[in-house]
Amino acid sequence: MTPTPSAVARALERIDRLDPALHAFIEVWPDEALAREREALARRLPLGGLPFAVKGPSGIRSFAARRLIAAGGVPVGATSVPGPGTHWQTWGQGAHGRTVNPWRADRTPGGSSAGSAVAVAAGMVELATGSDGAGSVRIPAAWCGVFGLKTTNGLLPSPDRSGLASAGVLARSAAAAEPYLRHVLDGYEPPATTSPLKMPTPVRLPLPAVYSEDLGFADVDPEVAAVVGRAVDRLVAAGTVRLVERDAGLLDPVGAWTAVRGGAPDDPEAVRVRRTNDERLAVLLAGGALLLTPATPNRPHGHEGPGAFYSTALTWAFNLSGHPAASLPAGFTGDGCPVGLQLVAAHGADLRLLAAARAVEDALPPARRPPAAAR
Repeated sequence: MTPTPSAVARALERIDRLDPALHAFIEVWPDEALAREREALARRLPLGGLPFAVKGPSGIRSFAARRLIAAGGVPVGATSVPGPGTHWQTWGQGAHGRTVNPWRADRTPGGSSAGSAVAVAAGMVELATGSDGAGSVRIPAAWCGVFGLKTTNGLLPSPDRSGLASAGVLARSAAAAEPYLRHVLDGYEPPATTSPLKMPTPVRLPLPAVYSEDLGFADVDPEVAAVVGRAVDRLVAAGTVRLVERDAGLLDPVGAWTAVRGGAPDDPEAVRVRRTNDERLAVLLAGGALLLTPATPNRPHGHEGPGAFYSTALTWAFNLSGHPAASLPAGFTGDGCPVGLQLVAAHGADLRLLAAARAVEDALPPARRPPAAAR
């Protein structure tokens, strides 16, 4: 009888078979990964050789990667990020070429955690690390049809000196992302304990939530809005969500984000926008309420780039405010592009947000594998 391949061996086989078409990886480490897996199994480490990918060439040195490795996770490779000269473009550059969306090869997967989202969507790894300074986890998660979480700013070491970027994770589902938080966050304890970071599972339903299609300023593709609106209606009908009537109008953060990113956090207009939005978000999220929005105002664009359109319009407000936020699959537009539903929670409520996302997933149709994953 032929022995069953290990989890890492299966991951490496899928990378070898699928990545020449998807271009999700810039490097793959087969020998080192198999050695790490043997060690994790021999030592009976809790993650037991779970294969994962790291974002970009420096991802293996990240705080999250080190924590996952210490718990028995196995990094199998580094995923693509935007190439030189593509600062505002949202694709990656893999070892074999330009990273493509696994649902439609003529569209971008989003960025900058491009390869991480593609690797997870195509089933090449169980989960992947990411970082999110303006939507760089949530946008590719939305456009590749997977789960993506940006942690509360400051909860984990930031890869960005401005403090806008937070560590994050991409996984097939919120449930599949749980090992990341369990082993990366300090103070995480199983639900039976009284730790302030314990997972509140199950959450009490219905979840109070505020729904906003545009946060008061974004120009949203009507079909994207319709897909997310139907998902929210389904959550209400299932008793998962109870909508709360609160004004979700925020100020457009584009100028404030640009000022902070450029090293001018004390710019008077930036200070005004951040203070106003912080005050409004405190009201919106009071009493444990969630904020629900589309993850992006648009569907995946072509590889020529987004032009003047900001795919970040609905995400970067929460990099400025520091709130944890996640994107999970909400459905598809008529041209076969995935759409993400964004969930935002109060500062530090990352574990409650993950539990809420699991409840939301249970009420929505199961996520599908993209055509590229069936090869």
